Amino acid sequence: MGLRRRRIVRSIIIGVFSVLLAFLLLAPPAWLFISSIADLKDLLRIPLRWIPENPSFSRYAGILFGQGPESEFRKIMANSLYVATFVTVICVALGVLAAYAFSRLRFPGKDRVLFILLFSYMLPPIAVIIPLYQMFSNLKMLDTKEALILVYSAILVPFVIWMMRTYFDTIPRDLEDAAKIDGCTHLQTLFRVILPLSLPGIVATLLFAFLMSWEEFFIALILTSTPQAKTIPVAIAEFSGRHSIDFGMMATGGVLASLPPVFIALFFQKYIIGGLLSGAVKG
Repeated sequence: MGLRRRRIVRSIIIGVFSVLLAFLLLAPPAWLFISSIADLKDLLRIPLRWIPENPSFSRYAGILFGQGPESEFRKIMANSLYVATFVTVICVALGVLAAYAFSRLRFPGKDRVLFILLFSYMLPPIAVIIPLYQMFSNLKMLDTKEALILVYSAILVPFVIWMMRTYFDTIPRDLEDAAKIDGCTHLQTLFRVILPLSLPGIVATLLFAFLMSWEEFFIALILTSTPQAKTIPVAIAEFSGRHSIDFGMMATGGVLASLPPVFIALFFQKYIIGGLLSGAVKG
């Protein structure tokens, strides 16, 4: 009887903490959505009103279908999608090839190069932003999406190499030996054997690269100045002015900015979980 009671108490405690954790995780996005459809007077009211009196989707309509100043946000969303997509493709393409080389090939200084790559990824953006600004200014590439693609790719390729190298290390070498016996070269082995087995890890890495380039703020703030190249984080920050803050538009922009990563995560959920679990255990 005592054992059964302990199990019941444990189940109740786990349930309570699960509900509390779910509330803590879901409350911020729920409030973000409520703020996007509430009047400004509801957002500034004391005590706070959790359910708006007159909910309205006019901000979403203005951004998605309007022709006023809010319509610039559509162009900025397209900029973010363009930059994040190209950065992801470049980083995964280069990172997978380099990670396979670091995982399987032997060459002098391999470990040193890996640590140099890790060090370059750990550099804070503020330490390199002035040289980057001067370089792109001399190249007449300020306020362009291509400048952001180059910088983000240079920053994220080391991250992709480290993640994919760890994943490749979990794949048995016997599979490659069998492929080489059949006459495959290193590249043929990579594309015909390793990549199909590494699909979960590639998808997980792809999502991380996409999210990092999608949400980056500081570099985009310095290198862009017009809607032709600005990205979503910069646009959302500009809803806060010197004398006023448009909380509703900031929340609306935040909701719209969160939709693509959420959809990607839901669509590739199986591969993401498999990639994280497989890459975390070496054997």
